Amino acid sequence: MGGTGFIGSAVVRELLRPTPTGAPAAGLRVLSRRELPGWMTSAGARRIPGDLMEPEGLRHCADGVDTVLHLASYVGRDPGLCEAVNGEGTRALVRAAGGTRFLYVSTASVYGTGPHRGVKEGRLAPAPVSVASASRLRAEETVRARGGIVLRPNLVYGAGDRWFVPLLLRLLRKVPVWAEGGRARSSLVSVRELARVVVEFARREWSEADRGAVYHVNHPRPVTVRSVGTQLCRGLGLPAPGADLPRPAHWELSSRVLPGLTHHQHALLTDDHFYESARVWRRLGIDPGPGFAAGLVAGLPWYRRYASDHGGVRAGR
Repeated sequence: MGGTGFIGSAVVRELLRPTPTGAPAAGLRVLSRRELPGWMTSAGARRIPGDLMEPEGLRHCADGVDTVLHLASYVGRDPGLCEAVNGEGTRALVRAAGGTRFLYVSTASVYGTGPHRGVKEGRLAPAPVSVASASRLRAEETVRARGGIVLRPNLVYGAGDRWFVPLLLRLLRKVPVWAEGGRARSSLVSVRELARVVVEFARREWSEADRGAVYHVNHPRPVTVRSVGTQLCRGLGLPAPGADLPRPAHWELSSRVLPGLTHHQHALLTDDHFYESARVWRRLGIDPGPGFAAGLVAGLPWYRRYASDHGGVRAGR
């Protein structure tokens, strides 16, 4: 579910990529409310009509499926939609899956507002501060109770991103100063690398330790907000901030000029939120890639188009 969204499209693309034997994944089904784009269908993906808002229609969606990849989430602020999509929708999908292997892509935002520094899985109790994150935590609990795997990325970037980088760029334009010198460190993962992890789990046997497990999925090396912002500005031809403010003063200014910005969103971009993330790469035996500087290159054309189409960039969830 969610195969046409930001993360889902990257996962489908990875699944359809030719394997070492020369053939892409066979029998790929994409549960979707709308028609699939041509590049998916021409590569062999088949649409299964379905909607998390209509649980009765999901009854047979997983028949004959080896692994269910649940990649859809509602990240807005409507409590009713959060429960309908993330809560009840996930419960319905898990019921439909029966004993089929189930993987859910959640978010490190279930931990709430930090600072969080180098936290390992299982060492920090979730404390979500938004209705979206709270409902996604409930979805996690449903998945784990049935022996599924939960992935928790922190900030995901790349082609299709409408939240993280657009919000950071808007903040840098409206408040062109660093908070505390931009020293805050964050865990990031490119959407391509996140998709690789999802696909590796889909293609491999699961151990007993995987069932009900949570994995942080980020590049193992956190990066500073100053480094991220500077590289984005350089790549997009924008001026980088040259001054800084204490975090409280930065928040006071940001909340005035960006009234839709929440305190939690501001904290994610100005305070430490990084998580021990080496375990999943060891488990799968794959290289996490070179990190943000190299990963950003592939996403720059998307961010340029997005900024042009929106007359700048706007706040997301």
